Amino acid sequence: MGSVKVEQLTKEFAGVKALNNVNLDIQEGEFFALLGPSGCGKTTTMRCIAGFEQPTSGTILIGDKAVNSIPPNRRNCGMVFQSYALFPHMNVFENVAYSLNIKQLNSSNIISQLGIYGRLLNRKLGKYPKDIEKKVMEILEYVELDQYASRLTSELSGGQQQRVALARALVMEPAVLLMDEPLSNLDQKLRHTMRNTIRRIQQDLGITTIFVTHDQEEAMSMADRVAVMSKGEVMQIGTPTDLYSRPATPFIANFVGTSNILKGAVVETNGFTIVKGEGFVLKSSQQTNKKGVDVIIRPENIKIYKQNQEQSAVANLIEGKILVSTYLGSIVRYDVQVGSYQLTVDTTYSSGESILGEGEKIKMSIEPERVLLI
Repeated sequence: MGSVKVEQLTKEFAGVKALNNVNLDIQEGEFFALLGPSGCGKTTTMRCIAGFEQPTSGTILIGDKAVNSIPPNRRNCGMVFQSYALFPHMNVFENVAYSLNIKQLNSSNIISQLGIYGRLLNRKLGKYPKDIEKKVMEILEYVELDQYASRLTSELSGGQQQRVALARALVMEPAVLLMDEPLSNLDQKLRHTMRNTIRRIQQDLGITTIFVTHDQEEAMSMADRVAVMSKGEVMQIGTPTDLYSRPATPFIANFVGTSNILKGAVVETNGFTIVKGEGFVLKSSQQTNKKGVDVIIRPENIKIYKQNQEQSAVANLIEGKILVSTYLGSIVRYDVQVGSYQLTVDTTYSSGESILGEGEKIKMSIEPERVLLI
């Protein structure tokens, strides 16, 4: 069983809480991401699951077994570190075979151990058993590195080193795969390629995977579910679409994607909720019992009209002024002044289309169902 359950997990360092009552329920075969800014506790949570940190309180279960008192090497977890942690004096084959050697070493007699120590020191000193050679070459072929088996890891590219680290974790056939920001050292294009590779392997093997990242694009594009963390606490757990369309707090709305966050007061509820704030009055389809609310509007949900442009009847219309126009290829991003607020607006760009200039007055519309209230 590769399910993972974390119950009321707390971790203190010198009296300071790095984790505060963290609860997670990760299903077998799920790709689960821990997302948050630096220092939020996501890596500490993973290290507690792996056994590298001992919780101050709380329980960690892998399958139906509590593992708090079980050492890391007996938790059946594979780990891919941010730095990859490869042995530079070993070639690709030896790096991947290392964990299998250690496993055999722990269960062998003294005579067998001599051969294992020999091949740990030098592949030529101790011949690898056929079962290990077969297993290692199969996993290297799976990650498309079989032709690099005899090459030193220092001679590989960043993406290839990342795949060696992944192969080394997978060759042990762990119940749970733990990945601590494994793509952070790669350039943007390679990160995109490796995201697809990792997701494909995870789906093929059906292995429970916990992926730590501060990059919301990584989490949203790879994970089945995401836990957003801040200051040692889990703020919200949900699918990527749930987190984006129904954020529980302004922090999540701003961290998962980009959001315009306005302060408003509810002035009327008659099927719609009417919210008034500085420079705007908006109608929302969402019902709320609050008097004061945070109004969340995603940049792509705002439509721009020129000042003299005719528009069909719309429920919400706001006037503003262009501060900055930024051409980003497929979209144009506008910073727009509305009262004391500066809104971000993303519009689709068509070739040959004119871009609105600084100081130009405009009108903007937002559909009521796109006006979120928190």
